[in-house]
Amino acid sequence: MTFQRSRLLEREDSPKAVITMTNEETYKLILDSIPYRIVFCDTDNIIRYLNKEARYHYYEVRGYEELVGKSIFDCHSPETKAMMLKALEKIKNHGNEIYLGVSVENERKYLNPVRNEKGELVGYFERFERNLQK
Repeated sequence: MTFQRSRLLEREDSPKAVITMTNEETYKLILDSIPYRIVFCDTDNIIRYLNKEARYHYYEVRGYEELVGKSIFDCHSPETKAMMLKALEKIKNHGNEIYLGVSVENERKYLNPVRNEKGELVGYFERFERNLQK
């Protein structure tokens, strides 16, 4: 995804500047405000977007280089890859959110389909929720 920069527009009826944003900028801000990792991939399993929490986790904590444009499987073990491919087959057949289990960081892992208006799969996102239950 590419995002355009915000523009400040002066309105004649207001002494303050009004900030306007594109829809993409708004969506990015919403996704970045979510305190869990979200990784969006296209139907070829190529990472297209990481939210702020995911960027921190994968780049700062785990030490990966740029992941956008690379296969999601570059940051998964062979066992996790097999589990994800099985879940992706269910999603392709009009499945909904799929629970993958609990990560080593004690987070619940999910795959969620992203479909267009016609119901066609355009991608999916991997999301993680902190498992606050003991």
